[in-house]
Amino acid sequence: MISRRTFITGSLGVIGATSTVGFSSLLAGCSGGSTSTTTDSVLGLSDLQLVQRFPQVLVPGSVRLPFSLANQAGLLTTESGIELPSTLTAKLINADTQEVVAESLSADQHDTGLTIPYWPFRVDIDKPGIYTLIVDGGPAEGAAVQVLAAAEVLIPLVGSQLPGFDTPTFDDHRGVEPVCTRTPEPCEFHNITLNEALALKKPIAYLVGTPAHCQTGTCAPALEALINVKKSIGDAMTFLHAEIYTDDKATTVAPAVVALKMEYEPAIYITDASGKIIERFDAIFDADEIKAAIAMLGL
Repeated sequence: MISRRTFITGSLGVIGATSTVGFSSLLAGCSGGSTSTTTDSVLGLSDLQLVQRFPQVLVPGSVRLPFSLANQAGLLTTESGIELPSTLTAKLINADTQEVVAESLSADQHDTGLTIPYWPFRVDIDKPGIYTLIVDGGPAEGAAVQVLAAAEVLIPLVGSQLPGFDTPTFDDHRGVEPVCTRTPEPCEFHNITLNEALALKKPIAYLVGTPAHCQTGTCAPALEALINVKKSIGDAMTFLHAEIYTDDKATTVAPAVVALKMEYEPAIYITDASGKIIERFDAIFDADEIKAAIAMLGL
């Protein structure tokens, strides 16, 4: 059974997927006078940490590695008073062989609608194993990244079909109360089930998250982003939202989570018209990443 402890109800993303690595001499305070926002030009502030913002569901292929930055007081926000870099650069090393798998990796800062910025690295990894991401200006030991064999990961993967499920709707809550925790009004993405959406043969954006328990993290901003995207796209795409819990006290995990075999929150699945998953964002993502994924569909 998936317990409540598996999920986060605050702003730190995913507890089980969030770990820190000492991060020395990366950023400078705003008083430093530097107007540049590249990694190399903002050196000087020590005792920072690189915080992993992804769950342990990585498989070979195009791997997304979002990180945030933290100091002893916690995760750095857009209001921390520290000049954050617009870009981080890094290399990826095979931890067993010490072979450089990829270098000159680059990740831009993302924070649209979020208070905690993140930097999502993208790298092609062709086999399972333990890897080390070493960020320029960071600690020599880097951050460990585990890539699993696809057979070991139970959640639907990019390239596979999104499995159908009778998600709760306004007409049939299916034991989920409330059916949507967005306030002051629920979102409109509960009119049909996921099964019904798949039958329409249109692209789908399916968000599984709990706005009420993730106001300043990802869930609430992601839902607001979907609402705005819906306004521009209209009926060319089907938008769905399912809650994480069956009640507003967050005591019982909802069936939609069990159906996807999720052990973290939130996640958003983007499919093409056939129901094939073209993108899945886990734990932390913003409106810009969502829009970029949908743009791949020509919408």
